[in-house]
Amino acid sequence: MEKPRRKKKLGGYPAAGVVFSITLALFVIGLFGLVLSYSRQFEKLVRENITFKVYIKSALSETQLNQVQESLTSKEFVAKSETPVKFVSRDEAAKDLAHLGDYNEVLGDNPYKDMFEVMVDPSYHDTLSLRKIKAELENMNGVYEALYEQDFLNDINKNFTKISLALVGIDVLLLITVILLINNTMRLAMFSQRFLIRSMQLVGARKWFIQRPFLLRAALYGVLAGLIASGLLYGLTRYAYGKIDMLVQLHNEQHFYILMAALLVLGAIIAVMSTYWAIQRYLKMSLDELY
Repeated sequence: MEKPRRKKKLGGYPAAGVVFSITLALFVIGLFGLVLSYSRQFEKLVRENITFKVYIKSALSETQLNQVQESLTSKEFVAKSETPVKFVSRDEAAKDLAHLGDYNEVLGDNPYKDMFEVMVDPSYHDTLSLRKIKAELENMNGVYEALYEQDFLNDINKNFTKISLALVGIDVLLLITVILLINNTMRLAMFSQRFLIRSMQLVGARKWFIQRPFLLRAALYGVLAGLIASGLLYGLTRYAYGKIDMLVQLHNEQHFYILMAALLVLGAIIAVMSTYWAIQRYLKMSLDELY
């Protein structure tokens, strides 16, 4: 005896497929968001380790050295950190470079000078600002010379500019792709609801009354997909941090939570807008076009 076939539910909404598609799209853009955040943190770490070496003239008293340090600390271009200005005595410098040889035996004296390592705020890392800072430092009383890694900084500025432009370009393309993917998903979902929309229209329901439940459901599924994508990203990052120590240094907790919140908002907005456009399309169709 032939088993009776199960009837397909007319107008069934593919909720699982919608949530899965939006989750996948948001997860991909979330991964790229992490890469973008890591690149920014890496640039920040590199720039924080770049300093001016301010060499001090010989025979300065301790009081004069303190005055120079206070003057350096008060400069507007000095980075805002706990120890932006660090004093390194000539004896410490000789110990750090002892592997190069004992200069006392050859020269009879320590050839190094006392110096201050000055961390410069990253906003002043362009070539013109660095030249002005160098000139300003060398005009200070008690300063013999101010040096910085000019070629290295120029390479950093060029390379990070190229990387930033490339990442922004990829980000725009990826965002457009995600919007199109979610839009197509919601259009396909609303295709199964077209006869329900027409039935509500025939009994005299207003446009907003018809749209409201679909828009609310789209927002709910968008937020749910954002939560799932955020949870997957959280699990993936925690696993990766246990395997790759460098990623822990690049992790920024605040940026990560902002990214997760952005995924929730992005999922809800794109899902709602896509649903709205699809409903508008079906509201304007004739009965023949619906078929």
